[in-house]
Formats: sequence, C-alpha cells, structure tokens
Amino acid sequence: MASLLKDVYLPQFFSAFARVLQKVVPAVDPEEFSRRIFTPDWEAKELKARMRHTTLVLHHFLPSAFAEAVPVLLQTIEQLKADQFPVRHVEFMFFPDYVELFGLEDLQTSIHALEHITQFISAEFAVRPFLLKYPEPMMEQMVAWSTHPQHTVRRLASEGCRPRLPWAMALPFLKKNPAPILPILENLKNDPSEFVRRSVANNLNDISKDNPELVLQLLARWKGQSPHTDWVVKHGCRTLLKQGHTQVLQYFGYEKEAPLALQNFQVHTPEVALGNELQFSFVLKNLAPLPQKIRLEYGVYYRKANASLARKVFKISEREYAPVEEVTISRRQSFRFITTRKYYPGAHRLSLIVNGQERETLDFTVTQ
Repeated sequence: MASLLKDVYLPQFFSAFARVLQKVVPAVDPEEFSRRIFTPDWEAKELKARMRHTTLVLHHFLPSAFAEAVPVLLQTIEQLKADQFPVRHVEFMFFPDYVELFGLEDLQTSIHALEHITQFISAEFAVRPFLLKYPEPMMEQMVAWSTHPQHTVRRLASEGCRPRLPWAMALPFLKKNPAPILPILENLKNDPSEFVRRSVANNLNDISKDNPELVLQLLARWKGQSPHTDWVVKHGCRTLLKQGHTQVLQYFGYEKEAPLALQNFQVHTPEVALGNELQFSFVLKNLAPLPQKIRLEYGVYYRKANASLARKVFKISEREYAPVEEVTISRRQSFRFITTRKYYPGAHRLSLIVNGQERETLDFTVTQ
C-alpha cells in the first residue's frame, strides 16, 4: 500500500532537521523539538495541519520578531543545502507557511523571504494572502519576479497569481479581471524553462474558465511565435477544447461537424463493481476523401450523491486520419478507490466526443 503524503513527516525527518537547525540556532534542543512536534493529536492531523503545526513549533525556537526570524530561516535553508539534506517535495512547505503566517504585516521583509525560499521550496500558496492584502504592490512585484534569473522565482510569478490555483486561497479580483496577470504571462510565454511554461499554460487555462474572450485574444497574438508558445496556448486552451468551444476548435483546425462514422460502440462491462474498471470500445471511420484532424475524447457521467449526473471528459487522442481510414479503439476507466473522487452506486453514462461534439452515449451501472 502506498504511503500517505502526510507521512513525509516522520520522526527521523524531524530529528535530522532539528540537528541542522541547531547548527544555526545553538540553543535548539532536538529532543525538545521532537516532543513539541509529536503531540497527542499528531496522528489525527492531515498534511496541511501537520505543516502548520510544524510552523508553530519552529516559531517557538526562532526570534519572536518576524524581521529577525527571516535571516535565521534563510540561514537554515543554506545549511540544509550545505548538508545536502534530502528534499522529497512538500516536507519543507513550512518555510513559506512561516512567512504567510507571521509576515503579513511586513510586506518588504516577506517579499525578500519568499524570493529566496521559493528557490528551495515552492511558495505559490504563501504569496496569495499578500496578493489579497496588497494587490497592486504585490502584482508589481510578481511582474518583477517574472524577469528574475532563477526559473523557480519566475515560476512563482506565474503560479502564485493563478486565478484558480488548486487547493489554494481564492483570488476573486483576478478571476474578475485578470488584466494584471497579462504582463507576467507575456514575459514568460517563451521561457526557456518547461517548468515555467507549464505554469503559464495553467494560468491561461484558469483565466479561460472566467474570461474566455481574453484567452482568445492571446491565442490570436501568440500562436505561431515559436514551438514553445504554440505548446503554451494549446495546453492553456485545454478546458475550452474540452468544452467544445467553437472558435478554439476552429483555430486548432478541428471541424465541428467532422464527416466520420462511429460504429459498434459497446460497453463491455455494463455493471462495474466499485474497485473495478469500465471497459468499452468503438470503431471510428473517416468518411472524408481528404485527411482530417480529429480530437477524440470520452465523457463519464458520474453519479452524484443527489443522483444527478456530472460529466468529466477524458482525452483519447488528437491526430490526423487518412481518407476512409478505419480504426478500432478500446479504453478502460478505473473505478478504484481514490481520495479525490467519491463514487456512488447506480446509473452512470458514457459518451464519445469528436471535435468537442458529443456523438454517442451508452448507460452503465456501478455496483457496490
């Protein structure tokens, strides 16, 4: 069984971290640090709660004044690097969390801290309270960060101001009017780092959910500038493509009413027990005398708690089909238990989607 993400916070991790912290703050007692971490309710805490608890424990050992604590935080990061302390992914999120929790009233010190911390561990969640409290100066800072020599800082400029960043604090002012984001995206759309370009595409995709017309304007301006920008705009339009947005489909060369046939559409598992897989297949034939581009997807209408159905779209392929080409396509869709989706027994539906248009549907049942 895979370990839970929250289990990055093991006793060995805290013991090793406290010994590093002791090199920077000699008064730190590693045993006391661990005692403060492992309170009676520790096991019940999920990842974010464990992270916040670690932030509070760290605060106990640092200067109480935020401006004095920041240099200690940054020295500790440098010591971790010098000691080649192993970093998996999320365990050090308590560093940016410290700035978010204790630095909100000291903008300039926090900007300095976040710029350095994000080069060690990502800080896109921590910048968001500052964007809400100081929208104009923080967006000016994000634009400045978008020209930073370090790609991790440039990524923070884009990722931190995503209007719909998952699992993050909402930024309603940027959902309503994303114009302040545009100079950042302009600076980064052709960035040499794929890490940064992916963030630009994700930001663009967020914007498309509330302001599709603005994304269409960027699409017209950016497409064809370089292979990098072509990838960014395509990936940034993925929600509009899934929604079957006519202008976007046409822009990428997909006919709304593509001349093709879908034949022998079958659900091979009309009853899917929870934990098993839906299996289906169909035949696609290009009826056109010329090659044509086809974006092929399928939709699963998941049953909700109130017995209504909600569609989620999954991509099969995007490619050109030769004249009268015929292919058989088979797919599986898992109903194994995952933490991000709850399955409800009962009637479900499966659909085939061609160039944004739903063409065929079949029903199936999920059982306990």
